Amino acid sequence: MAIVELEIKPVAGAIGAEIGGVDLVADLSPATVAAIRQALLDHLVIFFRDQPLTPSQFSAFAHNFGTPMPYPMIKGLDAHPEIIEVAKLEHERVNFGGVWHSDTTYLEQPPMGSMLLARELPPYGGDTLFANQYLAYDALSPGMRRFLDGATGISSSSKADVSRTREDRIKSGGTEEARKTHLAEHPAVRTHPETGRKALYVNAAHTQRFGDMTEEESAPILNYLFQHQIRPEFTCRFVWRPSSLAFWDNRCAQHNPVNDYHGFRRVMHRITLAGDTPA
Repeated sequence: MAIVELEIKPVAGAIGAEIGGVDLVADLSPATVAAIRQALLDHLVIFFRDQPLTPSQFSAFAHNFGTPMPYPMIKGLDAHPEIIEVAKLEHERVNFGGVWHSDTTYLEQPPMGSMLLARELPPYGGDTLFANQYLAYDALSPGMRRFLDGATGISSSSKADVSRTREDRIKSGGTEEARKTHLAEHPAVRTHPETGRKALYVNAAHTQRFGDMTEEESAPILNYLFQHQIRPEFTCRFVWRPSSLAFWDNRCAQHNPVNDYHGFRRVMHRITLAGDTPA
């Protein structure tokens, strides 16, 4: 296990870096794993090119950074239940997860991170956007930060916008959990357990209301935050190629897969890594 010196190239001013000089098929040294993890903490989402990993190799790579957890709505691959297939087929019009979000915040312990590996891509389109929630929090007024620092958000798995994005995949590979509504209450601003930085932790896909407010009372503030947290200066855009891999930190970043490739197939493999209780 040779020590690798990573090539780290930021892709935007706010978030994201492409990592070169490493073969993820190989056994990674502890120093290389630590360097990749630090790059994730520094850039919130990191990208690797030309990594044609088998499912077994993809799973082995993920285990370097945490414990893969099942996605509650869709069954994983038969031989690797920790890997789910994220697909939009030629005849489908709605893409999986096609709304700004942080993954499964309706769980009591949402994932710390997610990995996505490109298997089949359309001839154009299908990019993914990412947004830095540290910057989103820092850019709020002092008064709004004071309000949010003491607030909680109720996340639900059944909000209409995101529920629609799962329908095709649930028909073909849904779990028993897909029929249930999951609810969880988390701080509206969470402190990252590794960096100590504060990040805005509400999202349009899952956050239904503030913990001690009605949906009607919450809506004006939440709608403002949902627009604020995806301002262009907080974001980057990743253009996929076959065998590209993205690894993002769900604790401080949101993402949105762009649905602009109707009539074409896009198939990805995803692994989600277990996290802690937000605080």
